[in-house]
Amino acid sequence: MFRYLSLLALVTVTVIIVGNPALAQDPLTRARALHQQVPLIDGHNDYPWALRGLDPGRDFSKAEISKPVPSLMTDIPRLRLGGLGGQFWSVYTPSTMTGQEAVRVTLEQIDIVHRMTKRWPETFEMAYTAADVERSFKAGRIGSLIGMEGGHSIDDSLPTLRMFFALGARYLTLTHNGNLRWADAAADKPAVGGLSKFGEEVVREMNRMGMLVDLSHVSSDTMADALRVSEAPVIFSHSSARAICNVPRNVPDNVLQLTARNGGVVMVTFVPGFISQAVADYDAKPAAERGPTPPKATLAQVADHIDHIRKVAGIDHLGLGGDFDGITQVVVGLEDVSKYPDLTAELIKRGYTDEDLKKILGLNVLRVMKQAEAVAARLQKTRQPSTATIEQLDAK
Repeated sequence: MFRYLSLLALVTVTVIIVGNPALAQDPLTRARALHQQVPLIDGHNDYPWALRGLDPGRDFSKAEISKPVPSLMTDIPRLRLGGLGGQFWSVYTPSTMTGQEAVRVTLEQIDIVHRMTKRWPETFEMAYTAADVERSFKAGRIGSLIGMEGGHSIDDSLPTLRMFFALGARYLTLTHNGNLRWADAAADKPAVGGLSKFGEEVVREMNRMGMLVDLSHVSSDTMADALRVSEAPVIFSHSSARAICNVPRNVPDNVLQLTARNGGVVMVTFVPGFISQAVADYDAKPAAERGPTPPKATLAQVADHIDHIRKVAGIDHLGLGGDFDGITQVVVGLEDVSKYPDLTAELIKRGYTDEDLKKILGLNVLRVMKQAEAVAARLQKTRQPSTATIEQLDAK
């Protein structure tokens, strides 16, 4: 009798596994399969700036990424291993650059992204819409989007903002580490109190064009103001949960809730000091007070941030934004762009369903892009390009 029951149980388990191939796969194999089904869209990669550091002339031969480049976190072989289907390439310009210099350097960084897609057309394709990303993914290429990191790049000019959009920029991080005349940054002392009237007009103009409002790097007050003003979903291109790691660059729970109501997405980053409280505390100490062995952030801790954001904001408001080649330390287990499937495998172990994971990998970001495009189409029927200036709106 017991032998019969054991045999019946074995047959039942075998039928279940055969009927559901996902159960027969180990987590990493299943993760890699998921990466082939939907485009993994990463919110922030600084390869264009890393190239500039390797060669001021921005010559791709100095970082020929069609083959492994050990000095970088990004190259084509590892992008393929990581299952990337879409990438927001950061056209970062330091916030210490201002005025015409900031505009010029941002243009040079945009030029890098366009030249990348021409240098390696079998791998990269310029993308401007959600449909472009989907088409590129189906063709086996990585849809290459442009993200501007810091409102200093527009030099307080809405026409300049529009021209960057015309050149392909599809998000603007409202600030980088320093305050602007129209917006407060997370890493600076409050000065504006969030967004000024001109800052609000920047958000409205971005909505009208279809440019995503990126709230990574901005202060909590700026986050709240932008969420109040924006008619389209916002993104955090590379931020994590402040409740897990209490640093100003991360997103507090009340803003996570506002983001859910807005329909936006928080793209969890892999910056060790934004993931591990121990790393953040260590980095905050004067060098003389630091111990000889610095703490490390781990892949499991990144998954903890994802768990928390899912709990507070919901599964529809999660994405990934690694910040590779923009960081000097790495998370153990997430050292370069090949490692995304390892994080997906960890989430599988934690009980995330295939549908959950597809949303995190890229479907949530595609939804936000489509909604922003729909908002822009609606607004353009009644709203002309803004001619407002900061002098007009912020005059005291």
